[in-house]
Amino acid sequence: MNRSVRTLLAATLAIGISGGAAGPGSASFPADGAPGSRPAASGTLRAQDAPDARALRAAIDGLPRQDAVAALVRVGGTHGSWRGSAGVHDLPSGRPADPAGRFRAGSVTKVFTAATVLHLAGERKLALDRTARHYLPDLIPAAYGKVTVRQLLDHTSGIPAADLPGRSPEEWYAHRFDVHTPRSMVASATAKEREFAPGASQHYLNINYTVLGLLIERVTGHTYAREVSDRILRPLGLRSTYFPGADPRIRGPHNRGYQVFATPGGGVELRDVTVWGPTDGWAAGDIISTTADLERFTTALFGGRVVRGPLLEEMFTLPDASVRTHGSGEPARFSAGLSVFTLGGRQVWGKTGGRWGYNSVVAATRDLSRTLVHSVGATDAKGKDANATAMGIVVAAFGAPPAA
Repeated sequence: MNRSVRTLLAATLAIGISGGAAGPGSASFPADGAPGSRPAASGTLRAQDAPDARALRAAIDGLPRQDAVAALVRVGGTHGSWRGSAGVHDLPSGRPADPAGRFRAGSVTKVFTAATVLHLAGERKLALDRTARHYLPDLIPAAYGKVTVRQLLDHTSGIPAADLPGRSPEEWYAHRFDVHTPRSMVASATAKEREFAPGASQHYLNINYTVLGLLIERVTGHTYAREVSDRILRPLGLRSTYFPGADPRIRGPHNRGYQVFATPGGGVELRDVTVWGPTDGWAAGDIISTTADLERFTTALFGGRVVRGPLLEEMFTLPDASVRTHGSGEPARFSAGLSVFTLGGRQVWGKTGGRWGYNSVVAATRDLSRTLVHSVGATDAKGKDANATAMGIVVAAFGAPPAA
């Protein structure tokens, strides 16, 4: 992959992940080429004009390797489908990765949150152009009184990030079991000066969806998790998807997650980071799911079976062209819950997500001619670039982005 393509795709797939020093569960990668250290990539092919099976297998072959220990992939659409998995369930045993295993899907949670908000708008329980302060007057101060629900959905609110403990992987690791409440995170963020006037710029931050989660609870009188479950998970039969609350474990079958940490001597080591408190993510990033469930959700959502009519178009509509990305001046690329990029000459809508040890993607063309869901056992959650294995899967599924 040439450097310009890699740089563009890395920017496209960049995700904010939280997480952190040596402890129980540390492990080392098997040596390249060591006997038995690389379970073969597996995959099944269906339909005559299926996706490029050879490229997809190549993208995940050879796991575990330095950037990832496992990969679970589902590619679908009108021209056939491909299912594949590679890598290991855990490094000590070397057992093959479970293709049906659950994983932390991170910011893919935002797609569920946005769909729930739009569902409520369709029932006239809230209005997208009404202010967040209208619904949460006790939590949103006057300084943010003009921020609308739509501006929270597309990250144009100007509300800064909440203060959370962690400036390095080691600090995050030390605080991995801290419990954060949604209200305290919003209070921390809104105590600061705004980054920009509402609607003037776009800055992708979790705090927007933390506010939306509280808004869902206020207008329904139910918990955020119950509303998403009642409106999306149960109707679609997403039985392996759930919200963990404050539970740091992943329930049911799952592959272990690992993270690279620096050692005092200048080397690196791997630690098992599967068990990690999820409360800093909440409505912005705490969902646990499987590739099968996320594929079903993606096809249902894009097909108009979750959000209907004009409200669905909110998910495929970017802010006005005059709105630029805060800090970089690049064009805005986030809509309500999704983002957009061009790959292989196709416009692709989707969402990346990640927590320590896990990287995920849901993506599809608007007409569902090609869909992709993956979970990668990424070990470089704090890397400046997108995970190399994850990038390879996306390129294999959709084609390379145009050269810069």
